[in-house]
Amino acid sequence: MMATSIPTLDEASRQRALDRYHVLDSLPEGAFDDIVQLAATLCGTPTALISLLDHDRQWFKARTGFDGAQTERSIAVCDHAIRAPDTLLEITDLTRDPRFADNPLVDGTQGDARFYAGMPLVTPEGAAIGTVCVLDDMPRHLTDAQRAALQALARLTMTLFDARARERAHEHEAFVANAVAPVAVQPKSEPEAPGYLLVLTELQDLAGTVARLGERATEKLLQDLDAALEAALPPGGPDAVSRSSGSGEYVAVLHGPEAMRTLDRLQAELAGRAAAHGMRFVTGTTQGTAGEHTGTVFLRAEADLLDRKAASPSH
Repeated sequence: MMATSIPTLDEASRQRALDRYHVLDSLPEGAFDDIVQLAATLCGTPTALISLLDHDRQWFKARTGFDGAQTERSIAVCDHAIRAPDTLLEITDLTRDPRFADNPLVDGTQGDARFYAGMPLVTPEGAAIGTVCVLDDMPRHLTDAQRAALQALARLTMTLFDARARERAHEHEAFVANAVAPVAVQPKSEPEAPGYLLVLTELQDLAGTVARLGERATEKLLQDLDAALEAALPPGGPDAVSRSSGSGEYVAVLHGPEAMRTLDRLQAELAGRAAAHGMRFVTGTTQGTAGEHTGTVFLRAEADLLDRKAASPSH
């Protein structure tokens, strides 16, 4: 692809905003599949995508009319679209635009796209994390009504992402609150509330694991891991671990002076599965007290998870 100058952006903050949604490499979801079908129908194009711009790749949360779950970010037209978060990028003929004329997705190497229109997906804080876009194999223009529809679908996509993120946070916070409650009562003579260790663990590339091992095999592996993690907890105590439904995310609450040893046992179980099945887990932790709001503690653990994720070799 021809090297061209494109506007810069605060990539670290943008990437952090994307990672906070925990949507990369997630499994297909009907609502997002419906959005790309609507985009293609309303705009009259054979291809529509929900594209998310990761460190060095463009990954598709949903797609129609396009083979492959991702491309290199260096050839992503959407990487140009996110440089102007409030503007729909429309390119009538990609072959006549010097930025894209020799792009493999345009010149026949990997595709023969001619037309592109993409509306950035913008978080409430203003970070552009991807696009809802449409492509055609012939030059064309969108009508004003089609542009408005594409913008509306981008807003709807972000509404769904935000709702998904809130649901995830509420589920984890409720689990933490229930796990902390049994030990929250303490003798009045004790000056401080009892502490606990909050652990968040995320299986990386769940969608890729499912594609490689199959849905049933992956779910069986995770169910076996559920049981192994539960068995690694001290018997009869208040410690608890749970996996979010339909995901590879685990949350654990570990109490008392043995919390770090318990964490070591959990990590050993994760490492064993990772080595045996080519899986990769990232874990974030934080200390909390029963007197703290569980949402505050969860956000600290989440921040540690994102820091470790950003520092992992795959990034």
